[in-house]
Amino acid sequence: MDVQKILSEGITLRTSGTTGRPKEIFQTPAKLKAANITATDSQQLTKSSRVYTVCKTTHAGGLLAQTLPALAIGAEVVIEDFNAYHWTKAVNYFTHSHLTPDHCRAIMLTKGWRTVDLTGIWITCGSDRVTWDIIEAFVEKGATFMVNWGMTEIGPCAVNIVFDSMDKVQHYKSQTPPDTTILGNRYYCNINVQDKRLSVHGDICIYDDWFDTGDLVEFTKSGLFYHGRK
Repeated sequence: MDVQKILSEGITLRTSGTTGRPKEIFQTPAKLKAANITATDSQQLTKSSRVYTVCKTTHAGGLLAQTLPALAIGAEVVIEDFNAYHWTKAVNYFTHSHLTPDHCRAIMLTKGWRTVDLTGIWITCGSDRVTWDIIEAFVEKGATFMVNWGMTEIGPCAVNIVFDSMDKVQHYKSQTPPDTTILGNRYYCNINVQDKRLSVHGDICIYDDWFDTGDLVEFTKSGLFYHGRK
């Protein structure tokens, strides 16, 4: 991976198609720079961090959530195809890993899950609804668990929340409106919610103007909660 070329020239990433027809979206150098700063700050990445990438780096989550920002600051990054059982055996060497909810569920079904200790490991999870059973399972194993929302157009670490204790998990779980999942209460972009429609704006967005995400959300004093797509 030619990190300096990506940072200086930008890169085109293809959306996964989970929120509509797959399309190619160009990430400008300015957007990548802002996204790297956001990812580094929100996940406490440092030069001493060791990142375990198992998401495909051809998509925004795999490349932009941890991989590129970690490489840009000189941290160690190992990129492998995802294998749930192997992840439980390998993860203790690392300080950070980024997973999808499907990855989490697969890991939770392995024999290795029964004995794995995630104390001191930062797990970032996004790309689909992150449900409370996943959050509870990983925090109970000792992980610092970040629920993260972003899109190829903005982010990836645009809105998030970090859980580092079961008390915090239970507090926010009790504050969750019916039929929603939590997106976060830390905002690395400007947000606007009208008629439950989420629009975003900021340096980590590819657009200069407000971007209508198409996500239906509920904004409360406890944070931003996800209802579904328009």
